[in-house]
Amino acid sequence: MEENLIQKSKKAMSKGLKIMLIVLAVILIAVFSFYYWGVYERGVMAGKVIRVTEKGVVFKTWEGKLSLETFGALKDVNPIAETFDFSVERDDAAVIEDLKAVSLTGERVNLHFLKRYTIFPWRGDTRYYVTKVERLGQ
Repeated sequence: MEENLIQKSKKAMSKGLKIMLIVLAVILIAVFSFYYWGVYERGVMAGKVIRVTEKGVVFKTWEGKLSLETFGALKDVNPIAETFDFSVERDDAAVIEDLKAVSLTGERVNLHFLKRYTIFPWRGDTRYYVTKVERLGQ
């Protein structure tokens, strides 16, 4: 009789452990999904693209820099040099080609971007990901 109780107790503990592991796995998947696909901010930055590079040793990512050139903030003074670092998703070939083209011409552009919650090394070096390049022309 005691052995029967012990076996039932072990089965109940085993079942409880399995449920706890499943719940933990679901929570971890939900947290990872939130940080990976969640968008913290959407916006547009205007300026001139001064650099677009593919870099990395293990994970090759596309990174860039936008010169914001703050005009009109101060009268009779040179523009304030401020930059915006960004990444581009590897599979977004059209955006990468647009960025390469505008970096060579020096034209002013609007970059539409998403800001993610965290950085993943296979995605890029920043939390800002350019999704669209809007050419303003000169």
